[in-house]
Amino acid sequence: MPDTTQQITVCDATLRDGSHAYSHRITLDQVRAYAAASEAAGFDYLEVGHGNGLGASSLQVGESLVPDDEMLRTAKECLSNTRLSVHVIPGFATIHREIDGAIACGVELFRIGCHCTEADITQRHISHVRAAGLEAWGVLMMSHMAEPEVLLEEAKKMQSYGAQGVVLMDSAGAYFPVDVTAKIGLLEDRLEIPVGFHAHDNLGLSIANSLAALDAGARIIDGTAKGFGAGAGNAPLEILAAVLGKRKFSTRIDLYKALDAGEIAAELFAGSMPESNSITIVSGLAGVFSGFAKPVRRAAEQLGVDPRDVFFELGKRKVVGGQEDLILAVAAELAKKGGIK
Repeated sequence: MPDTTQQITVCDATLRDGSHAYSHRITLDQVRAYAAASEAAGFDYLEVGHGNGLGASSLQVGESLVPDDEMLRTAKECLSNTRLSVHVIPGFATIHREIDGAIACGVELFRIGCHCTEADITQRHISHVRAAGLEAWGVLMMSHMAEPEVLLEEAKKMQSYGAQGVVLMDSAGAYFPVDVTAKIGLLEDRLEIPVGFHAHDNLGLSIANSLAALDAGARIIDGTAKGFGAGAGNAPLEILAAVLGKRKFSTRIDLYKALDAGEIAAELFAGSMPESNSITIVSGLAGVFSGFAKPVRRAAEQLGVDPRDVFFELGKRKVVGGQEDLILAVAAELAKKGGIK
């Protein structure tokens, strides 16, 4: 059984992962309203920004309505005990423009992410943040695509670069609890820094997988209000708050305020809350990034093919985030072949 006396760090990604579900059109008024709710609920970190992180606003992955710096400053004004964090993918975010700009906005935690087998590209970003005296974690995205031993080696690299935590991200919602147990358990046993887990709900297992991570020794857990996030959404924070309390894990969370935050998010982002449907389920089965749901649907409608076929074909090709240009190409190939059965 896990040691429930150890403090669990709960990270609220509503204003970052939720950006995918909202087509990156979150307003400053929505940032203010939700940031205040997250602060009241007692979540340890609030992650803010474009769904793909700092500097990701573009035609390829979607343009933000509000620039990074404005979102970050607005959120920071609403936070006292909850700390401000950002997601960073090298290639989207540069060190001297995006990272230094975020530092100037008061960001306290930088979560430096990469594909699960490419930790090398995070070295300069992690080292820069640590040299600035701020907190940096490594994030291994699409982690279902690598075996436990491979993830361990990549996580060790991040640890050697100065990362103070490592989070496995189930970007496609493809994990089963047994997978979580094997991978989190190995990292927790072999690393000197805390391990975390970021769940998606494509197969309806986000809460079960989050609990499996905690039982395997994870001390960092992610979620979003009402599951507001890419694809079928994330582990709903209000449910996480309830089950963490029920299981007697030590957190800063005020249950009623966490429940309130969920209702506030539902009102703020009405009409864009994620749901389970045939496309998000197939996304999980295919092991394809949850954020592809909307562009896959658009491409399939444009070319007259089944979006589920597109997802399965993307899965066969092991397509990952940042390769959105392949969605249209795959849909076009399927259309030429008359689809696949």
